Parts: sequence; structure tokens; C-alpha cells
Amino acid sequence: MDRIAVLVVDDEESVRTFLAELLGNAGYQVRCASSGAQALEMLEGGSFDAVLLDVVMPEMSGLEVLRHYRSSGGTAPVIVLSALAGADDAVRAMKMGASDYLSKPFSNDELEDVLARALGTRAPARQAVAPAPVRPGAVPMLESLTEARVIISTSPAMRRARALVERIADTDVPVLLLGESGTGKEVIAREIHARSQRRSRPFIKVNCAALPGELLESELFGHERGAFTGATAEKPGKFELADQGTIFLDEIGEMAIRLQAKLLQVLQDEEFFRVGGKKSVRVDSRVVVATNRDLEKEIALGNFREDLYYRLNVVAIRLPTLRERMEDVVPLTDHFLKRYGRHYIHGVSELPAEVLKAFTEYDWPGNVRELENMVRRLCVLKDPTLVLDELRGGRAPASAPSLPTAYAGDDGTPVRTPEPEPARPPPGSSVQVLEMPTRGGTIVSPQASEPPANPVSPRYANPFDIPQPPPPPPSMPVGEMSLKDIGKRAAMLAEREAILAMLQRTAWNKRKAASKLRISYKALLYKIKECGIVDPRASAEF
Repeated sequence: MDRIAVLVVDDEESVRTFLAELLGNAGYQVRCASSGAQALEMLEGGSFDAVLLDVVMPEMSGLEVLRHYRSSGGTAPVIVLSALAGADDAVRAMKMGASDYLSKPFSNDELEDVLARALGTRAPARQAVAPAPVRPGAVPMLESLTEARVIISTSPAMRRARALVERIADTDVPVLLLGESGTGKEVIAREIHARSQRRSRPFIKVNCAALPGELLESELFGHERGAFTGATAEKPGKFELADQGTIFLDEIGEMAIRLQAKLLQVLQDEEFFRVGGKKSVRVDSRVVVATNRDLEKEIALGNFREDLYYRLNVVAIRLPTLRERMEDVVPLTDHFLKRYGRHYIHGVSELPAEVLKAFTEYDWPGNVRELENMVRRLCVLKDPTLVLDELRGGRAPASAPSLPTAYAGDDGTPVRTPEPEPARPPPGSSVQVLEMPTRGGTIVSPQASEPPANPVSPRYANPFDIPQPPPPPPSMPVGEMSLKDIGKRAAMLAEREAILAMLQRTAWNKRKAASKLRISYKALLYKIKECGIVDPRASAEF
């Protein structure tokens, strides 16, 4: 029988290469397209059984490709991929006829399960697939496809957590994992599964914050054909896929009240109805949930069901923050250096003592995830000194540190990121001013009824310059803001100034700006949206 043909559409070569090797080893015949226009030509001139389609691409987005393909009569299942995890894109894609939606990064099993559902009985039999080799110089953007996280700790707090994991892993009781973002809740969830009798069965992860309620319900419980627009075939939910295995519900505190009631039914009766279904489906899935919220406060606010909380809170494991186990910073740093040293050619193999000392004195508000991203950043940039100012200033990056503190100028020489001008209150407005003792300068929180003006700094002015909308203000008065929130806001303002400066230097050529800022094109698009930056050429009147 001929092999099943899959078209991979992604503008990043490393992603295309990785997926081609992964799916090729799994028994598929794979062809690749680097742009939307090329994908439409290949779809028109060839026969494909399934399409893996990236959403964010220059010139023609994945959603445009999907619309053209469906309007021209294309019927092959289309699985939409996105690194930005945009709920709006997911809803639009499903309404336009996408068969399924995956957020990057995703696991081997998730990709194979989605393809198997889309192809039905035509999917090749699952087989053990060796990790796809990484070519020299290639960056494996889908890192989680091949690597599992491990627990590295010598701290008493983590030893207590692991001891509790060992005691309850082989039972079937629900487990509630508590802790700040980045403390390793998913790692612990996988450890519970790996130590249980269900270890040979699926481990299925669902991020409850990644999709809106209507799509999350379909994702968890599946749907019948015709249940809603775009439901062209029946789809089993994650609970069915996790039958006899473990389902991990991350960010459970973000789940809508209506869905919480349905989840409670599954926990009590081990059965549910698919969306649009008329007969119940029985499952046997071990449930592990995680949250960084205080669920008791959410219950008091009416955002979380009390009965569901007590059903989930049979065993609760609180994971300590990294600042509570600083003795783990050095061994974790060594682990991440070795790990990313295999991915990035000529990366950093050892940190200078000065940088390591700064690591041990930093409070790591982003916890282990922030430390991992910082080490990864060092391996990519190959210059450990770039993070020293940031660490010593006591300020954490606003998110995963993809934006360097320095970028290359037109001649390739290092140029410092310009310091943002201190924000000042507009005339006549009532504001609270908080003086920051760090590099960030002054943060001003408007309290007036009129929104403050937000002119671009004069040193970046050009003939096309128009005022840009400001980043979202804090949700609470500055006097009540946490230091972490203040740091995030200051970092966003600094990033916004740097991105604006580079966009104006490159005449708003986003791809060129991304190259000079040393971040990916998609990361820049995300930052532009996050910072509320508007292209003046699209708004100015001529």
C-alpha cells in the first residue's frame, strides 16, 4: 500500500526539517512548503492525505491558506499549528474547516494522535520512533518532541515533594499540584504517571488556559459529527485518549464554571457525553491537575466550584519556588548547559564564575523555567556578559528571554539597547509615581479619567511617526503592585522602546528588524502585539 502523503507548511526551515524526519520515520511520505503560496501550488498540483499548516507566516498566513484551500474544494484534513497559542486563531481555524489544532511545542504522541484521528483507519500503525537527528546548525524548535524533563534537586523541600509522589503514584487518587508558574508542576505530573501502574498507557496534557470554553469542552470530551460548524467528523476527546492512562489538566483555575460541572461529573461517575452526543462515554483516567492560583480565594470569589475543589484536593503537593531552594541553582544550571550544548553548535559549555555568582544571588521570579530560558539564551548568544546587568539589577525578563539586551548594528558591531525615557505624567492628570532604584528609572501609573498621551521618544521620531497606544496599565494602583509586576511592566516598556527604534531604523521591515534584534520573526510579531505597537503606515492618512 502506498504511504500516506502529508504536506508540512511552515516558514521556518528547522521546523520543516524536524517534522519531515519525525513523520518520515513514523511511516509517512512527507513533502514541505516554505510559504502559503507554495503550499497552495503543491495542493493544487498534488494529492495529499493530510496537511500540517502553520498559522503565522509572512505574506500569506496559514488561515488564508486554509480559506483558499477549502474554497477551491480541498477536502484533505488540515491540522493547524501555532507557537502563539492564540485562542482566536483556534476558533477561526475550526470554523474555516480545520480538522484539529495543536499549539507548539507538542509531543510525539500528541502529533501522532491528531494525525491518526484525522486519517482514521488509514493512519500507519504506531511504532517506536527514534528521536530525529538534528543536523549541524539546525535549531530544533519543537524541542519537547524528543526530550523529557527530569527532576534535579537536593533541597529538603523538593525531597519532601518527591517522597509524597512516591507514596501516592501507584494509587488512583486525583492529585492537585500547587505552585508558582515555572516551578515544575508538569515535571511532577509526568513523574507521578511514570511511577504508576499506568506508565505504559498514554499521558495526555491539556492546558485549560490555552483555549476558550467552547473549544476546551470539545478538546476534553470530544464531539460528534455535525455538533457545530466545522465538525465534519466525530472526534474523541482527551479523556478518551487518556483511557487507562493519566490526564494532566494544567491551569485548572482558568476553567469556566460550566465546564467545571462537567469535569466533576467525570470524576464522580467516570462517564460523560461528547459535544452533540446522545450516549455516554465511559473512561478510566487518572486525573492530575495543576494551578498557580489560590483556589480557596477563587471559591470565595465565585470563580471555582467548591465541590470540585474538594473532589480534586484528595492529595495536594505544593512545589517550592526556586528562591526557596537556591542550593539547586548550580546543579540546574549545569544540567541545562549540557542539555542545550547538544542543540546549539559552539554554545556556552561553562559559565564564568562572575555569571554563576549572579545566578546564585538572583531571586528568580520566573523560577526554574526562567533559569532554563536564561541558560538557553546564553547558549544562543554565546556572550554570558549580556545578562549580568539584568541579573544584578534584580529585574527579571518580562517573559522567556528571547529579546537580547544588545543587538547588532548595520555594520555588525554591538549596539546597546537604548534606555527608555522615564515616563512622566501628562499635564493636568492625576498619577502616582513610583521611583525604582534599578535601571528601569521611573514608572508612572495614570489614575486620571483621561488616558495619558504616549508620544514616541523624540530621538526615534521620523516623518511617519504617530503616537502609539501604551501597554496595558497595571490592574491595581501602583502602591499595591508587587515588585514582580513592577519589574514586568518596566521590562515591557524597555522592550517596546527597543522594538520601536529598530522598526523605524528598518523602515518597518519586520523580518529585517527581527534579524537585527536576534529574535525569530514570529517572536517579534508576538512582542509587537503584546506591546500594542501599531504600524503608522497602516493608520496615517495621506
